[in-house]
Amino acid sequence: MEIEEDTKAVVGEKFRLLQDIQPAWQKVPLEERIKILQKFSVLLKQNSEELSHTLTSEVGKPLQQSRNEINGAIGRIKWLTENAVRFLSDETMKLEEGLEEKISYEPLGVICNISAWNYPYLVGVNVFVPALLAGNSVMYKPSEYATLTGIEIEKLLQQSGLPENVFQLAVGGREVGELLLELPFDGYFFTGSYKTGKYIYDKVATKMVPCQCELGGKDPLYVANDVADIKSVAAATADGAFYNNGQSCCSVERIYVHEKIYDDYVEAFTKEVKSWKIGMPTDNGIYFGPLSRKEQLEVLQEQVNDALQKGATVITGGKRIDTRGYYFEPTILTNVSHKMSVMKDESFGPVIGIMKVKNDEEAIKLMQDTEYGLTASVYTSDKQRAENILRQINAGSGYWNCCDRVSAALPWSGRKHSGIGVTLSHAGLRAFVKPKAWHLRSR
Repeated sequence: MEIEEDTKAVVGEKFRLLQDIQPAWQKVPLEERIKILQKFSVLLKQNSEELSHTLTSEVGKPLQQSRNEINGAIGRIKWLTENAVRFLSDETMKLEEGLEEKISYEPLGVICNISAWNYPYLVGVNVFVPALLAGNSVMYKPSEYATLTGIEIEKLLQQSGLPENVFQLAVGGREVGELLLELPFDGYFFTGSYKTGKYIYDKVATKMVPCQCELGGKDPLYVANDVADIKSVAAATADGAFYNNGQSCCSVERIYVHEKIYDDYVEAFTKEVKSWKIGMPTDNGIYFGPLSRKEQLEVLQEQVNDALQKGATVITGGKRIDTRGYYFEPTILTNVSHKMSVMKDESFGPVIGIMKVKNDEEAIKLMQDTEYGLTASVYTSDKQRAENILRQINAGSGYWNCCDRVSAALPWSGRKHSGIGVTLSHAGLRAFVKPKAWHLRSR
């Protein structure tokens, strides 16, 4: 199937249509906007099997993981639509004789949503759903690796009753992205790599409009010596590292284990990973499909080679699988250190380094040793111990006895090279509005 990339003229015309329709969309009562997005959620569910197959065909994730993604998106839409009235309606802050002070929340206007390929539905609904609820019109640029999914999203929004031209699809790759940066949008919302995010942030800075960037991570996880069940912890953390082939924003990217349980943990972790099937993503029971992007094969191989040259040991995996498609062996490295790229630079693939530590203090020091700050996880039987550790880590999300998890009720945000801004939660709903202060005196 061939899809024609948008030209400069086409992108410009789509932007003009978004500008023209936005004031009318803003005037549609919030309750009606909510009903439209709820209908969109219903259509996602009704069409989930077809949508899952399309998603798998584009990005290579196993079919069940595609189904999981769509179900997750439905759950997030439910929270956002159920809480939109509470957080987007006017708020009276003070009411006394002759004076009312209140806050209203007005849409930014026309926003640009440059989305990602690894979770087109989950990453997408984080932005365009609250943006539409708030009364914005949206230019949505799916990744060129997930264009068909973007087309499906646009089609279902139209079928949901969204007025024509409130949501426009920008079709293409980097060149189309560049065109979007030249247009006078009222806000930019990007998900992707730090390098690209920094480029976008620098490019649009002079416009003085909101620019949120959800970027990469090198998320650490620490397993303390008092975990109750090493086998179950190993299984859960292995899934946190390797789910979606490690191509998740909040995948576990480096693991630190207390020396007293290190050997048992590595053994259990390795056994779990080796039990998962690799193969065609449309086959039943497959955990590892191909990577989405060919370029990542070289990145992963370079990290493994660098680690081996510096003294690491490969417990399993370590190379590309010689078959059709972008398959890389699930790889576990031990005897790793922070002199190695695999423990410092984002992998975004099925490669993990597991490092032995003597105590909490050493674990904290190593967890802090990063330019990123998306998530951090601690496994221990002691909640207070976990919270004490997590308070010392500069990350947007902290996990105790869980990992690789996102909740619509909680803010999703990064620190340092992991980005700026927030989606989800009440803060994410209000990321797409401008507060206006009202001083109303009757006399």
